[in-house]
Amino acid sequence: MAHHSPHRRALLQGTVALAAGSALPAFAQGQARAPRLVTVGGGITEVVYALGAQDQLVGTDTTSLYPAAALATPKVGYMRQLSAEGLLSLRPDAVIAQGDAGPPVVLDQLRSAGIKVDLIEATHDWPEVRRKVQAVGRAASKERAAQELLTTLDAQWEQTQRRVKAHPGTPPRVLFVLAHSGSPMVAGEATAANALIGFAGARNALSGFKGYRPMTAEAMAAAAPEVILTTTQGIEAVGGEATFWRRPEVQLTPAWQRRGSGRALVHLDALELLGFGPRMPGVVSGLHQRLVAA
Repeated sequence: MAHHSPHRRALLQGTVALAAGSALPAFAQGQARAPRLVTVGGGITEVVYALGAQDQLVGTDTTSLYPAAALATPKVGYMRQLSAEGLLSLRPDAVIAQGDAGPPVVLDQLRSAGIKVDLIEATHDWPEVRRKVQAVGRAASKERAAQELLTTLDAQWEQTQRRVKAHPGTPPRVLFVLAHSGSPMVAGEATAANALIGFAGARNALSGFKGYRPMTAEAMAAAAPEVILTTTQGIEAVGGEATFWRRPEVQLTPAWQRRGSGRALVHLDALELLGFGPRMPGVVSGLHQRLVAA
């Protein structure tokens, strides 16, 4: 049996203690590793940046275009055509997605792999924005930051809504046109665009149907919008404002007659306008200014 001198024994014990000591912080570090996140939906991704949790973001979908840094994140595809392999390869702890993300079979595969999947239902209202902030706060282990952000956003939202409600006069008739590709569509009830128009203190020129319909001459004449609201991407896709006004269906509207005023056509970035993210109080405030108060 080997006999260690007291000095050598003390040295050995010290080395073991040192090894154990150095292992502890590494172990503790492993326990406290910040959760890895994948976000599906531009508005949800914006919340990650607003909470300062972007270092935890390991992937986003193709609608996540803001802020500019989000463009450089690994992409998991379009929100309704996600691939399980692509998502699993990023080893996320949590996937926070819009309610219509899918396909469902892919989400089930993620859950089977032990990944938390949180789907945020689109209700086109202020609580939807709040749910996104809370969900990201939970998933990122940043509940306190989420609470602080909510306090700020709630105050901004209240201020915006107060200003909108205080405005006198008849709400203008506004029509939202979606024209990114193919034939232009117009927004009816139960759409993000319909909600935004109402929040800004205006009135959707179309009602009586839900979702989107093709933009026809009959629909445009019946709607008689004073203002047309669309996306900047849509205006770019058709080749600019002058080209947009040349469409025969558009020429049947009061908006077309007012086209020289500079107030008959309002366009905003699609994600900014319809993303229901943390920029929403500012977006609604700006829309109110351009659609109603102008």
